[in-house]
Amino acid sequence: MRNYIQLFTIIVAAIVFTNCTTNKQESEFKSKVNEYAQVKLTSDLIQKLPEKEKQMLPVLISIADIMDELFWKESYGNKDEILAKYNDPYVKKFIKINYGPWDRLDGNKPLFKEIGEKPDGANFYPVNMTKEEFEKFESEDKTSLYTIIKRDKNGELQSIPYHIAFKDKINKAAELLITASELTDDEDLKKYLKLRSEALLTDNYLESDLAWMDMKNNNIDFVVGPIENYEDGLFGYKAAHEAFILLKDKEWSNKLTRFAALLPDLQKSLPVNDEYKKEVPGSDSDLGAYDVIYYAGDCNAGGKTIAINLPNDERVHIEKGSRKLQLKNSMKAKFDKILIPISNIIIIEDQRKHITFNAFFENTMFHEVAHGLGIKNTINGKGTVRDNLKELHNTLEEGKADIVGLFLVTKLTEMGELGEKELMDNYVTFMAGIFRSVRFGASSAHGKANMIRFNYFDKKGAFSKNEDGYYVVNFDKMKEAMNSLANEILVIQGNGDYEAAKKMIEELGIIKEELNNDLLKIYQANIPKDIIFEQGNKVMGL
Repeated sequence: MRNYIQLFTIIVAAIVFTNCTTNKQESEFKSKVNEYAQVKLTSDLIQKLPEKEKQMLPVLISIADIMDELFWKESYGNKDEILAKYNDPYVKKFIKINYGPWDRLDGNKPLFKEIGEKPDGANFYPVNMTKEEFEKFESEDKTSLYTIIKRDKNGELQSIPYHIAFKDKINKAAELLITASELTDDEDLKKYLKLRSEALLTDNYLESDLAWMDMKNNNIDFVVGPIENYEDGLFGYKAAHEAFILLKDKEWSNKLTRFAALLPDLQKSLPVNDEYKKEVPGSDSDLGAYDVIYYAGDCNAGGKTIAINLPNDERVHIEKGSRKLQLKNSMKAKFDKILIPISNIIIIEDQRKHITFNAFFENTMFHEVAHGLGIKNTINGKGTVRDNLKELHNTLEEGKADIVGLFLVTKLTEMGELGEKELMDNYVTFMAGIFRSVRFGASSAHGKANMIRFNYFDKKGAFSKNEDGYYVVNFDKMKEAMNSLANEILVIQGNGDYEAAKKMIEELGIIKEELNNDLLKIYQANIPKDIIFEQGNKVMGL
């Protein structure tokens, strides 16, 4: 009888322990999900579309959903398999937000002990592949943006083009792009959609990128395909699938068009020797404001993109420049729900008046403009900057875009091109923006770039902290630091100096204890880290 009582006691204790553990896990993941502010993704511009173009939107959503499925395969693998392991709805939702069991806003920290660290190369390469094995692997297209590396039946590495590796999904997306092209009377948009369909089937994106650059009067814009290579943390070789559905705000965009013509002169004004700015950016660059109505794939994972600078192809930059798309509705959501509350905690009170949406918009826009400036090919004949800096390229490029973007705002203000304004607005908003972004951790390219800038500013006295722990921006010293950091990054890129890039990142791309304490204050205030979306046909009223 005693044995039965003991057994019963053990069973009851196990049930209680399991329930406590489950409740604790539910509480933890509910808290994690609540770190994201939910935003309904729609736009008044939908009602202004011609009827045929309204009919196009559900087709574009279907294509975007295919890109979403492909990104799951690239970032993790089998989506259904990982979601089936867990019953808690908050666990499932958090995995969906992160496209896998790693917290993207916390340095890709594993969500569960049994999962382990996220592979540097995500799912673009075999998990057990070493860098040395890859270097020895003989393949003409192994470093292509558009191939995935797998093992064959003999365990040997093979490089498979995306249009073959994901054949069924790609064929369906290409077919739907043709369907979408038939639902617009805008000839430039029609041409782009058809060429993009062909590009998906061939992994040759140049012609569709050039056609995308030629679109000027379209109401709808659709960014689709394998675009950015941030997900590949091993080499930075592989592009991940994503899609944005965008509606052009023509009133706001018209205010921005005059800046495109200034790009060659802005390139010449960069604070670096002439040999590092000898390339001439295309003056066909398009600066535009958009409402985004759908995110899918790479751009929807973790922290959400609020501005786009594309295409990434250096050949397009030299011939036609690039397009800088500001996602105005998402940007405003982050400003209201995140940046303003953070500013109230970390910026001294009498400088908070300088935190403005216009400054946030300008800083973000000229970050994207800055991607098209500087230099794409090294000055010493060693090839492209991207190839020479390898996996460090994204961090240096994001660092360049941030600091050169602020330089451009400063230059244009001094030229009178931004109207009557206080440049201090941009500097204080820029400083507050570092705290918004650095909460994502210092493991990503953007995170490391943020820390390089913060620690460099600290070293140069661009800000100080008062006795109450609030940050105070020193305008003159921040301007000096801006110029010198821009110079250092542009020189590293122009020289293709991998070792100098590595040294800068190792010394400055880290979160120090004092900053950690400030981030803890922000965390304790329960300010959202980022935004997530309620989106789709129903939300848009289609």
